[in-house]
Amino acid sequence: MARKTKEQPAAPVGALPAPRLKRHYSDVVLPKLKEQFGYTTVMQAPKLQKIVINMGVGNSEKDPKALENSLRDMTLIAGQKPVATVARKAISNFRLREGMKIGCKVTLRGDRAYHFFDRLSTVVLPRIRDFQGLSPNSFDGRGNYSLGLKEQLVFPEIPYDTFDKIRGMDITICTSARTDEESRVFLKEMGLPLRDK
Repeated sequence: MARKTKEQPAAPVGALPAPRLKRHYSDVVLPKLKEQFGYTTVMQAPKLQKIVINMGVGNSEKDPKALENSLRDMTLIAGQKPVATVARKAISNFRLREGMKIGCKVTLRGDRAYHFFDRLSTVVLPRIRDFQGLSPNSFDGRGNYSLGLKEQLVFPEIPYDTFDKIRGMDITICTSARTDEESRVFLKEMGLPLRDK
């Protein structure tokens, strides 16, 4: 008589597999950070808190499809629905009125942030032509790192047949590091291709 085995619960639809970088963080990065900075507990070590992606489209009233296409591209890139950003105040020189939609942004946390970070450092950045590494001077003094991309086509998720216009984006990687030096070591160990100088 065959023994009944307990079935594993099915993963929810749309669930992502466990991030490879989380295992890498606990097995490789954490021991190195503890040794280099002398942390006494795991809670002192820097962690990836969130990643914010921001894409501006300018005046969306002139071209309403521009915002729609930006939202579509951002959804493909981030794997999460973005929100439209609006102008906080009116600037007549730029023909901006308060409340006008001027771009979109998305905030990734948890496993989604780890998956995006992995794709960014291993797939996207090496696809940039003449890529020499990221500038080590883009830290904000609180352990967060920002970088800009000139076009969204470096992401393999963007199909060429629906592509309409080149749009750049800003990506901010927020960490729990207290200093830029701790954050620099953490991000390098996690695989972000930062230049030494």
